[in-house]
Amino acid sequence: MKFYAGIDLHSSNNYIGVIDETDKRVFGRRIDNHLPCVLSALEPFKKNLDGVVVESTYNWYWLVDGLQENGYKVHLANPAAIKQYEGLKYTDDKWDAFCLAHMKRLNILPEGYIYPKDLRPVRDLLRRRSLFVHQRTSQILSLQSMITRNLGIRISAQNIRKFGLDRMDQINDVNQAFLIENQLGTIEHLDKTIKGMEKQVLSQVKLKEEFRLLQSIPGIGTILALTIMLEVGDIKRFKKVGHYSSYCRCVKSEKTSNSKKKGENNKKNGNKYLSWAYVEAANFANRFSQEAQRFFQKKQAKRNRIVATKALSNKLCRASYYIMRDQVPFDEAKLFC
Repeated sequence: MKFYAGIDLHSSNNYIGVIDETDKRVFGRRIDNHLPCVLSALEPFKKNLDGVVVESTYNWYWLVDGLQENGYKVHLANPAAIKQYEGLKYTDDKWDAFCLAHMKRLNILPEGYIYPKDLRPVRDLLRRRSLFVHQRTSQILSLQSMITRNLGIRISAQNIRKFGLDRMDQINDVNQAFLIENQLGTIEHLDKTIKGMEKQVLSQVKLKEEFRLLQSIPGIGTILALTIMLEVGDIKRFKKVGHYSSYCRCVKSEKTSNSKKKGENNKKNGNKYLSWAYVEAANFANRFSQEAQRFFQKKQAKRNRIVATKALSNKLCRASYYIMRDQVPFDEAKLFC
């Protein structure tokens, strides 16, 4: 007789539920997040266990890796794609665990991608880099706003770092001078941290052949191409370009009926790091590609800058899908025809 296990994982504990082929609950227990405890609980069912389903939470690495290393077939459930019956009055961890096992038994489990263990540390390093880039941008924008407010001048992001050498004598207030000096120091520190992270990543991983042509897209350099490569993993897991675009959060999340908007679906369903990468690419492409600028300006004239940026990022996202899948260079004429 086959068995199916579901694990509802939390920060400090988890609930394991096991069912048989008839959907009978044969085991259920809450245990601490300690791998030997999990293995001990599953051991009586290991020989006939068809699979173990783990919900894709923020802390699944240790559990999935540990189960796989001990010979278990693990399935990573995608919680954003799991639809629960809305008529349920009460659910808890026990119900969730058995529900995961039940969906595996019926072969209707929406599964997530188990990213290769050896590449996760490098991928996570690039993810932290994007956090520091956000912080640096925030510091630059804050400093630009302060200078404009007090001096009436606009300084570009490229020249903001030179302000301490060229314009500090124009600041008469000691508190403003102190604040500017410290913000410039923070920006300089973030610059060094980001460059150090990039150097660390480049020393460990190189662009694979199927991702090398991403650099032919205006706005995508080595670091963005590496970010896309490490987040995508295997492009073949996306059967259609629409699936990839949706995963990158480049499409709308609307509910419509009779051509009218009736609400929104889950905006957070997808990969936020790929979404950020393509927005970054769109901003760079808008600077350096005339065709991208024309497309952006048309969209901006109809709506606004934010919508235009997302529209351009979706264009670049869809183009990159075919570049990765078909191994062809970027063709600007086809994209903006």
